[in-house]
Amino acid sequence: MISDPRAKNPRVVPVKVIGSESLEYTDVHKEQRELPKIKLNPTLIKLLNPELGIVIVRIWKNRAGREKVNLAARVAEDASIDIQTVVVPMAFMREKLGVSEALGEVFRAPAFQIRISGSVIQSLVGLKIGDKIDGRIIGLPNIRLEIRGGSDLAGFPMRVDVAGPAKKYVLLSQGPGFRPKEEGERRRKLVRGNTISEDIVQINTVVTT
Repeated sequence: MISDPRAKNPRVVPVKVIGSESLEYTDVHKEQRELPKIKLNPTLIKLLNPELGIVIVRIWKNRAGREKVNLAARVAEDASIDIQTVVVPMAFMREKLGVSEALGEVFRAPAFQIRISGSVIQSLVGLKIGDKIDGRIIGLPNIRLEIRGGSDLAGFPMRVDVAGPAKKYVLLSQGPGFRPKEEGERRRKLVRGNTISEDIVQINTVVTT
């Protein structure tokens, strides 16, 4: 998980979302190993100001707008597109909505997910909460990512105040790993240490300068 603290309270722009056969939406996109590409008018891109080049398109599944589908994607400029139109992969529209056009909104991505594998995973083993990594490992050059936490397959969270990679029972008064229901409440909970191991399946990072 990548969070961008500079994208707090992003500008939200209502748009018409149109599917295009020219844009790819393959298994690597469905598995979140790579973000799909979408097209926006340069003026709309400037208005949204996505410094990482990534936006969220939120699409209504029905006219009432009660059901929504989100798409995190990389932006590409296309001056031929209307300023209030976003062009996305047709395969995504068919799979998620069953239509080629819909109403929605677009905004700079405050957070998004990318799956990693192979040598990239191994390069992270042994790093600790607070360590910084190069954004190029997820295809984002010129940025640094600070590790803020993570969790294993069972959902046990990493804690900065617990040394090592192993699971341990610790007495907690606050999260991560425990949400007290009463003031001063404390409980012994099973959590992960502050070091990434091969058992960690999710890593939380924040974009830093």
